[in-house]
Amino acid sequence: MNNLMSRRGLLKLSLGATASLCLPRFLDEELQARELAKGDRAMILLWMNGGPSHLDTFDLKPNHPNGGEFNPIRTSVSDIDICEHLPKLAKQMEHVALLRSMTSKEGSHERGRYLVQSGYLPLPNTVHPALGAVISDELGDSSSAIPDFVSVTVPSLGAGFLGMQHAAFHLPNPEAKPPNASLPPHVNDDRFRRRLGMLKSLEEGFIATRKTQDAKSHFEVYQQGVRLMQAKELAAFDLEQEKDSVRDAYGRTPFGQGCLLARRLVEVGVKCVQVSLNGWDTHLQNFSANRDQMGILDPAYASLLNDLSERGLLDNTLVVCMGEFGRTPKINVLGGRDHWPQTWSASMAGAGIRGGQVVGKTSPDGTDVADRPISVPDLFATCCQALRIDAEKQNHTAAGRPISIVDANGMAVKELFS
Repeated sequence: MNNLMSRRGLLKLSLGATASLCLPRFLDEELQARELAKGDRAMILLWMNGGPSHLDTFDLKPNHPNGGEFNPIRTSVSDIDICEHLPKLAKQMEHVALLRSMTSKEGSHERGRYLVQSGYLPLPNTVHPALGAVISDELGDSSSAIPDFVSVTVPSLGAGFLGMQHAAFHLPNPEAKPPNASLPPHVNDDRFRRRLGMLKSLEEGFIATRKTQDAKSHFEVYQQGVRLMQAKELAAFDLEQEKDSVRDAYGRTPFGQGCLLARRLVEVGVKCVQVSLNGWDTHLQNFSANRDQMGILDPAYASLLNDLSERGLLDNTLVVCMGEFGRTPKINVLGGRDHWPQTWSASMAGAGIRGGQVVGKTSPDGTDVADRPISVPDLFATCCQALRIDAEKQNHTAAGRPISIVDANGMAVKELFS
């Protein structure tokens, strides 16, 4: 699907054709209170694109040759250690549960991303939705002025058979507000309303002849663009409203500012935000690359958890940090680590997850799962339980094939809720 037919492309076009009312300089307190009072669940996915090394982040092996160059440090939970290059996150460990026994069978980036973002292995004739699209479908509000699923920096997996209206609204640059948010100088309000009327007539005629969900979704995305440009919630995209000290705390990087944006979007009712950090594919110079990556991740992740907790949002917001697989325990001849889906780590916080604990463990050399293997469907079932989504609910493909939200083999990690 090309950009003009993607959710972001359609929203961008619709925003360009839509009037923007005068936006408030600060997020409206009444709006925030109304959204927070709902008590609805939301999710922020910190996507580590490329596959981070578990041995260099959350599952160090300092007494083994596979352990590499980094040392463990104590965290705010006395019996949990993580990498020395995550000192700020270490202070937030009481909120975080580490899953050290993740395992899967997909060792290629494309198939691994598909599996870990959708919960299913890729199939020739079925395109599964991203978890964010499922969240949009299950928890979102089709009449909302703001998208229910937003991806920041790197695009997310698509919405698959759930339809384009549940695909992520993609923002490549978190510091740039959604483009085309106001009328061009030569279009006044009357002309704009006439254009909307013509668009509606054309779309309704198209829908009547095509009678497909894609045609309806096309129109729905345009309508959402109209609502967004006239909504208070649009101000949430403006990071300039935050104090410099807050922005500095997250880190002046696209990922850091993306995490700050995620907090702001959740505050106004967005149900899922994915923020991606590229650069974890460390086939060479693993340690210098990981040091740089953790220097970006650490302040952003820690500040996000701290802010969500202080604002009373963490109880209802699930924060997951993971990539598509781990890296080889054995360091290669180029000083790097290669793909390793057999063992890897993920972390979870908020939305009823009991932090300050480790679930599962790997062997002393980091090669195998030694206790409590956790599959990708298990992780998805856990997310569903935290978000109060029925994991067994079935959706249907265009061909009428029923597919449950989570693969039937997935079982929630009960330790996380005890």
